[in-house]
Amino acid sequence: MSVYQLVVVSAGLSKPSSTRLLADRIADSAVRQLALEGREVEVTVVELRDLAVEIANNFVTGFPGAALREAIEAVTAADGLIAVTPIFTASYSGLFKSFFDVLDNDALTGKPVLIAATGGTPRHSLALEHAVRPLFSYLRAVVLPTAVYAATDDWGGTGDGLTDGLPRRIDRAAGELAALLSGRGPAAPAVPPQVASQQVVPFAQQLAALKV
Repeated sequence: MSVYQLVVVSAGLSKPSSTRLLADRIADSAVRQLALEGREVEVTVVELRDLAVEIANNFVTGFPGAALREAIEAVTAADGLIAVTPIFTASYSGLFKSFFDVLDNDALTGKPVLIAATGGTPRHSLALEHAVRPLFSYLRAVVLPTAVYAATDDWGGTGDGLTDGLPRRIDRAAGELAALLSGRGPAAPAVPPQVASQQVVPFAQQLAALKV
């Protein structure tokens, strides 16, 4: 039986991180709901905190390091993606945006993406709609209708008459992801994208070739 590849991208900076905690709970719910349908899932977690230096170096050199290359290949080959960012200054974190900037423009085309975020106050919840959702729409991903935002007060809360508690929101969003993945079926094994040639041609040699 084919195995679904689910990749979780967490941009939390602290350790432990509420962003990673939210990411894990969403992934667990998706795996559980897919298991009820007899679907097997392999989850890969990409911690952007651990890739920060390689992401910065990639912007300068144009070449991803080994760990960043592995993360890029995992996201590109995934059947579905859970992307979770802390909210800073009413938007996604710079580290979160920088990672998706280094992806190929077509890496997320048609890929189901569940977006989520954490923040200190409920007032930042709309950042998911005015910042995070447009980012993935621009990348031509299939962004799920339900986004999950967790403020500090949401942890352990039960919601109120107008809003669901965090566990229910997680299950609803994860259920949408599970339903979409079940309808699509797992992707065929992807051939890892060719990374730029390992042999770097010296600039002087390139310049001499232009003069010929």
